[in-house]
Amino acid sequence: MGKTADAIAEGVSIASAAARLAVRNRILVETIARDAHFDAEAFATLAREILIALADEQAAAADLARRQRKKAWGKFSDPDGTHDYRDRDMRNLRKRHRLYRGVAKELRRQADDPEAIRQLIESSRESAWGDVEANLQRRLSVEGMRPDLDPDYDRMRAARMQSLRLVDLPRLAAHRRGARSGADGEPRAGADEIALDSSPAPRAGGVDLTELDA
Repeated sequence: MGKTADAIAEGVSIASAAARLAVRNRILVETIARDAHFDAEAFATLAREILIALADEQAAAADLARRQRKKAWGKFSDPDGTHDYRDRDMRNLRKRHRLYRGVAKELRRQADDPEAIRQLIESSRESAWGDVEANLQRRLSVEGMRPDLDPDYDRMRAARMQSLRLVDLPRLAAHRRGARSGADGEPRAGADEIALDSSPAPRAGGVDLTELDA
């Protein structure tokens, strides 16, 4: 497990990342999904609650390690499972207890430190904005993509053309037929009526292309 201080620092880092993720998600929900104003004080309360909850989890893990150490004392037989500890595991269990207790202590200290709370909220806000910015950039890249800049253009072109023939063109043709029909279902007479021709109408994918002419 290495030095206990280093292990505690790593545990705090992991717990802080979890807290930042939770606060970031709440910021996204409140400010975007619910269109609410960013209230730093409201998120400060949330950040404290999250840190305390994480500290409680670490404290519970420390109590469990302590109970496991007491149960393992004086046992020298082979274990029956992964968590069936023996006397030879006493040292590691003792280190785990100190680790969990140290992480819990540091998280509680951060929960009581206004500056640590402010930094947590700020980093969470930046992370939330980073997600929004990344989504906007992806949408702009897709909507503004040119064929020569799209590495998947050739591979996806066949699928797009098939979708055009089988879905979009029939739907547009049906819409045009409906627009030219009156309330009684009879074709409308007017300047835009299509003149019939003895030559066969051009078709694509089973669709009469003359129906698509404006």
